[in-house]
Amino acid sequence: MSFLIPLVVLLPLLGAALALTQAKRPQVQVLIAVTVLSAVLILGIALLVHVDANGTMAVELGGWEAPFGIVLVVDRLAVLLLVVSAAVLLAVLVFSVGQGLADGDKETPVSIYYPTYLILAAGVFNAFIAGDLFNLYVSFEILLVASFVLITVGGTELRIRAGTVYIVVSLVSSVLFLAAIAMIYGATGTVNIAQLSVRLAELPSDTQLILHVMLLVAFGIKAAVFPLSFWLPDSYPMAPAPVTAVFAGLLTKIGVYAIMRTEMTIFAGDDLNIAILVVAALTMIVGILGAVAQSDIKRLLSFTLVSHIGYMLFGIGIGTAAGLSAAIYYIVHHITVQTTLFLATGLVERQGGTTGINRLGGMLKASPLVGILFFIPLLNLGGIPPFSGFLGKLALFEAGAQEGSVLAWVLIGSGALVSLLTLYALIRAWSLTFWRHTDEVAGYENALPANDMMGESTEVKTARSIPRIMVGATVAMVALSVTLTVLAAPLFDLSTRAGDNITGPGYYVTTVFPGGSE
Repeated sequence: MSFLIPLVVLLPLLGAALALTQAKRPQVQVLIAVTVLSAVLILGIALLVHVDANGTMAVELGGWEAPFGIVLVVDRLAVLLLVVSAAVLLAVLVFSVGQGLADGDKETPVSIYYPTYLILAAGVFNAFIAGDLFNLYVSFEILLVASFVLITVGGTELRIRAGTVYIVVSLVSSVLFLAAIAMIYGATGTVNIAQLSVRLAELPSDTQLILHVMLLVAFGIKAAVFPLSFWLPDSYPMAPAPVTAVFAGLLTKIGVYAIMRTEMTIFAGDDLNIAILVVAALTMIVGILGAVAQSDIKRLLSFTLVSHIGYMLFGIGIGTAAGLSAAIYYIVHHITVQTTLFLATGLVERQGGTTGINRLGGMLKASPLVGILFFIPLLNLGGIPPFSGFLGKLALFEAGAQEGSVLAWVLIGSGALVSLLTLYALIRAWSLTFWRHTDEVAGYENALPANDMMGESTEVKTARSIPRIMVGATVAMVALSVTLTVLAAPLFDLSTRAGDNITGPGYYVTTVFPGGSE
């Protein structure tokens, strides 16, 4: 089965190249993109079944043995996130196809959109299975290039401004990551993750701390943790609806995954666990306070995205198998639910002409289906029983209680408060958007000029009909989010095995170096 591993990256890259040759045949590009992502999803499921039954796999590209060659490593954590990412990317692709068929390609030129989307997918998949830091860096750069194209597609002023902020912050993170790689290589003579888990432990403690902090800061920018999250609410909402959904659902989770891999494999131990827990609490609280203050649905969801990264850091900071298992389940939950909410918001924008809460009203009567599609993931993200959001938070709180420190209990209290505030912010947005009568909306039919990125999206577009394909893709994502609740028991079991798997670097080292490593 190991020969299948490179295909999850090669197929999207080859698909992107093939799609570029069909620039004047958009239907063929759509067929290529859907086929490629469907194939990766099937491959991912096959790898997940095999890895869960037989253990971690590694493949050495080109026959070059580690640590000299590129190694791709697939364990339960990596392949689980790969499968979820492929499913989300496929659903959002179908959503964007529906939008493109309805609106044409004025805002999203098809000739570059689908190839770039596949390149983004390749970067996402490669990040999860990269077995060395430099290959992980390459994944981030692939994501950076593709993301900049997607976030600025259409060339509007606001999108260019948002893309500029995004690219500058991402370049700072990349430079810091590359500098850390150079220093690590200079200190250890390798960038192979398995070998680093052994050699870094031999360095002086102050050197380890410097390298450790550099990696965490670089990954923290990618994950949008406080105080490194300032860029996200001004960048993501400006992109087209499907692009925003992918960015919100996946890109920050790659940063979280990199932090988890750093803490559990490269720097195994609890040296910075207290700092991570403090940052987790601040990320939760500051993010949700920002969300409560918003009057635009996209910006509100962007702030809740930042806030809920704190839950994942909570599990990582605890550092126990139970904490990691809960964090893994919560990552899967959040990828699915956050993407679903942004897709539903795309339907709201299409139906109402804006995402400004103060400009919307009466949409439940106009489109009850959209109201339901927004309401279900809303309850899920808010942590209402018995949805996966509640189950994930409960597992995190139990892991924190088992750890038993004062800081862990502070995180439990913060997490409960943030969950209530998340529910309040989302219910308020839903009530005003769907339940409020249009007569209560001042100047509802009067378009306002678009303002800057710091406030409400006040540009009111003409309401448009919602294509069935867009609704179908959103329904599929809502169904997937509900499935996380229905199949919570087996998914929790899988997350538990994944958490046990990554508690300590031993399994990773023996997989990459069966004969031992120096």
